[in-house]
Order: sequence, then structure tokens, then C-alpha cells
Amino acid sequence: MRKSAWRSLGVSLLLLALALGGPLVGAAKAAETIKVGILHSLSGTMAISETSLKDVALMTIEEINKGGGLLGKKLEPVVVDPASNWPLFAEKARELIEKHKVAVTFGCWTSVSRKSVLPVFEELNGLLFYPVQYEGEECSLNVFYTGAAPNQQAIPAVDYLMSKDGGEAKRFVLLGTDYVYPRTTNKILRAYLQTKQVAEADIMETYTPFGHADYQTIVANIKKFAVGKRTAVISTINGDSNVPFYKELANQGLKASDIPVIAFSVGEEELRGIDTKPLVGHLAAWNYFMSIKSPENQAFIAKWKAYVKEHNLPGGDKRVTNDPMEATYIGIKMWAQAVLQAGTTEVNAVRQAVANQKVKAPCGYEIVMDAKNHHLHKPVLIGEVKADGQFEIVWQTKGPIRADAWSPFIPDSAKKVADWTYPWVCGNCTAPKYK
Repeated sequence: MRKSAWRSLGVSLLLLALALGGPLVGAAKAAETIKVGILHSLSGTMAISETSLKDVALMTIEEINKGGGLLGKKLEPVVVDPASNWPLFAEKARELIEKHKVAVTFGCWTSVSRKSVLPVFEELNGLLFYPVQYEGEECSLNVFYTGAAPNQQAIPAVDYLMSKDGGEAKRFVLLGTDYVYPRTTNKILRAYLQTKQVAEADIMETYTPFGHADYQTIVANIKKFAVGKRTAVISTINGDSNVPFYKELANQGLKASDIPVIAFSVGEEELRGIDTKPLVGHLAAWNYFMSIKSPENQAFIAKWKAYVKEHNLPGGDKRVTNDPMEATYIGIKMWAQAVLQAGTTEVNAVRQAVANQKVKAPCGYEIVMDAKNHHLHKPVLIGEVKADGQFEIVWQTKGPIRADAWSPFIPDSAKKVADWTYPWVCGNCTAPKYK
């Protein structure tokens, strides 16, 4: 009688849950798809840069779904907007993992947003693909870095500026937004410049807050500093502050032939909203430009333009591709390949499978994920701004180069090891003991 009663009660509860659309139904529905988190600012000062990363992520997910999805399931994107609010990034990351049960997250732009979410991903054993150039000095078991480390962008940029082709600069202005990426990158660049016998008096370092709009005094000071020696500006300004900065350059008649500016956070998308004619000849250092002539890039651009048209995205046929978009695309493709290889979306298995994944990227090279330091091997390119907002490539490496997670130019970092293969010895990181 007891067994019969318990059986009847169980059936009744099951029927009630089905009737109410309760947890059992929700679980069954969730099991039909693989949820993928997209964590980018769609409002606030960083929306100018991050919105396109959300869009290209959705394009890539749609492409995978049209190809049959993964493991017999469709990918379901879960898009959240941290609104350029750094603490909110952490809240949204936790929401994606705990509430939405995403298998992976693609997101963040600024290093302060990445630093905000990092403890969450490490605590909950989530998986983050970070698609933007950054300052290095980090290596996490829970993060795959698909943007450039300093030796894949900042260091080659300085070498170019000091070369004959780059104008043989003797003085350097380190101008950035006031947060971790510009300050740490410039710390590395100062140390590197010292190895090149550049005197402290020939380095000017200035920072402005996010959203800063008045660059009149700063540009005037740059002009004064440049008197007497060939000077170049290394810009780590991020977000929509780039628009007033470049406008002020034009207002004060500062041409690339006088004082070239090389930017690490300005690409085709940021230039799309401003008059680029006065900026012709200024520079940017990236791992990808839309102007790359490769079959893979032509296919990537065609997919993007078709997606923009099909979904009637703002900007229409003026929408462009850029470096962080390519990095997002590569990251999603690598994660998908790893899921198929592992036969599961379980984080520990996928993380292991991501190592050594290869993707023939729009840049034209086969890009590899380093198994030890979780960074991509990437080519380095320097481009000059053209009047149409595109870049003419004026210098590039012969092929992809391996990232340095820890800078060899900072004494403490030079001693650190970035290696997530057994036995885990990633710098000063402690490997969590996941079950």
C-alpha cells in the first residue's frame, strides 16, 4: 500500500508540473538548446565599439545553427547589456552562468570589465572568450584570449614608429583612457623604450576618464612637447572619446606628417562615425584589417554584409568589419570545434579540447590556440587611415607570432610561466581543483 501510495503521489506531482509548465518542462525545454552568453555593452561609452561584437557573435551562431547546430542541438544566444558599467559586468556574468546556465560566454571589451568578471568565471568554473587586445599580465584557466597581447600589437607598433619607414620617432606621447589596459600597456612600453635608450624626458604620459570629450589642452600640450624632436603619439584611448580626440587633432591642424598617432583601440567601426579626411596617414596596429585581400576575408565580409542586410541592422551597407569582430568569430568557431571534439558542452572537457584548435581566419592565416597560455598565435599589421575610413596596410609580420602572457620587460613578470598544461604553473595563478 505504501509503494502504491508513493507511486500515485509521484504521478500526481508529475502531472501537476506538466500542467503548470513547471521546472520539469523548463528543464526539458532548456535541454533542447545549448545556451551561449553574449556579454557586451550595448549602451554607454563603450557601445560604439561593442555593439558590433554582439552582432557578429549572433551572425556566427546563426551560421552554426544553419549548419545543423552542435551535438544535434541549436545554439541559443542569451544577450545581456552591462551598459559600460564595470560592476554590472560581474552581475551579468553571474546571471548568465547561474540563471541561464550558459555553456560559454563571449564578451567584454575593456580590461576593467574583464577584471570585473574574472572572479565570477573562476568561482563558478565558467568559460569566457575575450576578443580584444589587452595589456597581458594575466593567464586564467577559465579564459581564452583571442585578442592581441602587447608583443602582438604594442611592441611591434613602437618598433615601427622608430624605424625609417615609421618616421624614426625619438619622443613618445603615451595617451590613454584612465584604467588598467592603458596604464599597464604604457608601463610595459616605458620599460621597452628604456631598452631602446629613450630618455624619460622624451616620454610624456597622459590619461583621461572614460567619456572624456575636451582634448583641446591635451593636443596643445602634445604640440609643445613635440618641438625639437620627431614625436609620435601612442593612443590607448578607448570608447567614444576617440571621436572628440581625432576631431581636436583636425581642429589644431595636427597632421600625420607632423606628429603621427598610432592607435590600439581605433578600427574601422570607430572611424565610421567621423570625417576621416583630416586623419589620413595616422596609424593603427591590429591583427586584422577589413582591407586584407584574402579569400577568407572576402567570404567573411560577404557573410557580414548579407547578415546586416537580412536583419536590417542600423548603418546598413555602411557597416564594416574590424579586428575584435574577427577575434569574436575565431573564438566562436574554435569553441564549436572543441564541443564537437569533446562530444559535450561540459566546461572541463571543452576547455581541454580548445587547446591547439585551428581556424583558417579572415586574416588569411591558420590561427592556432596555444595550449599552454590560452592565447592565439596572431599576425601583426599596421595600417594608415585612408579618406574612406579604411586602412592601407603599410607593414606586417611574415606570419602569426606567439603571445607573451607575461611581459619580459617587467622584471617580476619576466620570471613568470604561463602554462595550463599539467602540472598547471600559470604565473602566479593557482589552479582551482575542479571536480
